[in-house]
Amino acid sequence: MPTRTTTTTVAEGVELTTLPSGLRVATETMPDVRSVAVGFWIGVGSRDERDPVAGASHFLEHLLFKGTKRRSAQEIAAVIDAVGGDMNAFTSKEYTCFYVRCLDRDLSLAVDVLGDMMTSSVVRSADVEAERQVVLEEIHMHHDTPDDLVHSVFSAAYFGEHPLGREVLGDEQTIGGMTRDQVHRYYRRHYVPGNVTVAVAGNVRHADVVEQVAAAVGDWSGDLPGARRSTPDAGSPGTVLRARPTEQTHIVLGGRGVGRSDDRRWAAGVLNQALGGGMASRLFQEIRERRGLVYSVYSYNGMYVDSGTFAVYAGTTPRKADEVLAVTRAELDAVLTQGITDDELLRAKGHMAGSTILALEDTGSRMNRVGRALTSGVPLLSLDQTLAAIEAVTLDDVREIASVLLSGPWTLAMVGPVGDVDPATLDQYTTAA
Repeated sequence: MPTRTTTTTVAEGVELTTLPSGLRVATETMPDVRSVAVGFWIGVGSRDERDPVAGASHFLEHLLFKGTKRRSAQEIAAVIDAVGGDMNAFTSKEYTCFYVRCLDRDLSLAVDVLGDMMTSSVVRSADVEAERQVVLEEIHMHHDTPDDLVHSVFSAAYFGEHPLGREVLGDEQTIGGMTRDQVHRYYRRHYVPGNVTVAVAGNVRHADVVEQVAAAVGDWSGDLPGARRSTPDAGSPGTVLRARPTEQTHIVLGGRGVGRSDDRRWAAGVLNQALGGGMASRLFQEIRERRGLVYSVYSYNGMYVDSGTFAVYAGTTPRKADEVLAVTRAELDAVLTQGITDDELLRAKGHMAGSTILALEDTGSRMNRVGRALTSGVPLLSLDQTLAAIEAVTLDDVREIASVLLSGPWTLAMVGPVGDVDPATLDQYTTAA
């Protein structure tokens, strides 16, 4: 933990100050806007939970809106509403973020409210009981959404007993049994200044933001939680079927990926874009446009701090599931053995560059970029550095990463009318190329 306040420039236009408590404050100045986005990023998510409190990170996200020593739940909502601000939060497998987007003149108010929630939430027993049912309904809604559920089934199958395999929401058993004291201990253990980054983007002065944050959190203190459990190098191949009386069979076929700080992530992004990242991608063109087998098909990179996955999703009529899987594997194997073309490389890099620029047009996206990178320990690159990294990807880079991501073996998850399907008949799709 630092003994004094230090300030550095971590990327073009981004300043970072670390307070003596360990709390970090980062700002990206956008002088041509009148708004500001501020997020308190906590380095805790579902991968940090022990089995008995699975879902605690997300449960706690709900509860911190329920009141502090200074403000009731209604007052927290009303004070932000009164200035036209937008306040919300989200929980992932590796971090939790509470944020406000408001006019620049109201930044000190937003910081004060968020700082109050981080340091002084009361987590009342009555609120735990009331919010418990809300979270249970959220779990039920997730289970009733098969095109979402199949990704959770895939993660559980791939990561096995590792916490990354668990759903962020937890499950009915853990949420139903979690006590107020367990949630409160989790709050006090993980919501400590050394585990928090405050990210701000908009029409701000860095020194003013640091002063406002320091005033909002006061003498907040606490020891850092222990180190995270590392992730296995590879997941568990095989097939998991989840029967649901749906009209479609939802499919995820996936395997090893790369982590957030892996230098190969740019090549992995180009590979993903060429394979299943848009309407011009191989999977979309072959499976939807030429064969008409699906409405939705895409690929994606799931990146974590120290690991990742690469996977393909498709939803199709149950009797067409075998054909969809066969065509998917054929396309993956073709890229593995032959690579992508020059035209595909150019299109993929052009799409990544353009979408990166467009995604950073507002204060919220800029704040998210800064907060996510600093919380994850990933080097924060300037926009020019990011575009240069994308442009530098070559066909050889894509072939090299394809040999890692597309060689299998694969994990297959299917949700839908699969009760009569023999998993052994699907082995042909999960074996290594």
